[in-house]
Amino acid sequence: ENYTVVREFVLLGLSQNHEVQMILLFFFLLLYMIILPVNVLIILTIWGNPQLGSPMYFFLANLAFLDICYCSVTPPKMLTDFFLHRKTISYSACMAQLFFLHFLGAAEAFLLMAMAYDRYVAICRPLQYSRLVNRGVCCVLIGATWGGGFIHGIILFTLSIHLPLCGPNILDNFFCDIHQLVTLACANTYTVELLMFLSNGVVIIMCFTLLLISYTVLLLKFRTQSSKAKNKVASTCVSHIIVVFLMSGPAIYIYGLPFQVVPMEKVVAVFHTVIFPLTNPMIYTLRNKEIKGSMWKMVRKYF
Repeated sequence: ENYTVVREFVLLGLSQNHEVQMILLFFFLLLYMIILPVNVLIILTIWGNPQLGSPMYFFLANLAFLDICYCSVTPPKMLTDFFLHRKTISYSACMAQLFFLHFLGAAEAFLLMAMAYDRYVAICRPLQYSRLVNRGVCCVLIGATWGGGFIHGIILFTLSIHLPLCGPNILDNFFCDIHQLVTLACANTYTVELLMFLSNGVVIIMCFTLLLISYTVLLLKFRTQSSKAKNKVASTCVSHIIVVFLMSGPAIYIYGLPFQVVPMEKVVAVFHTVIFPLTNPMIYTLRNKEIKGSMWKMVRKYF
């Protein structure tokens, strides 16, 4: 069959109103100017302070780095498009954006599972912690998160480039994603749609379920303990649970349905790809007095 050769896509963006676009530009630039340096400071503080050498801080530094990378996929293009009347993206750039978005997003989901494992061992098996979560194990877990994310991203990328595009080249969003591409594909792609859903929606639902079960087990295990032990577990797990819901909630909302257009998808996508990833590391640090003190010392020392 003859299929349309698509060389570029037209993005409708978040809004067609110029005044609204300028307001959004100011908001996102302000967000980046404030939060992005904080994430960099978190990484420098952890790597520069020997007292923060525990696996928990090692994972936190990797989370901050992963979130910085994740927020470098779609926002730069979005901010540039605020100045343009006609917003376009080439086919190759669209495919690259799709690959890195799902590569880094899946890697973050797997990293949260590694962090849950670290907290489980620290709370439930404290005497075996140094053996079960040593530096070698941490490096293996980090490598597994990046490797798993890469495999996830390359599967979706391979399926996406084989989509036969028959519709117009207009994407009703501010970035390229599978939802929009499938709407442009021909009607005889049910197998590809199913494979994409199984490799995308199922991954995030599976990770969310496993994380929810693990933290529920931790909380139930200590429900009969003293108030001091309960407070310790709550302080350790609450920030993790918040991040899990902030990351998994929008992702399940967008990818949980098999490629149906969902209400307010653009708004949810903004929080999922821009705001929440930048704020994730801050949620951890704001509840941790040790790392806040170390960050303040570094700021006073150099500035």
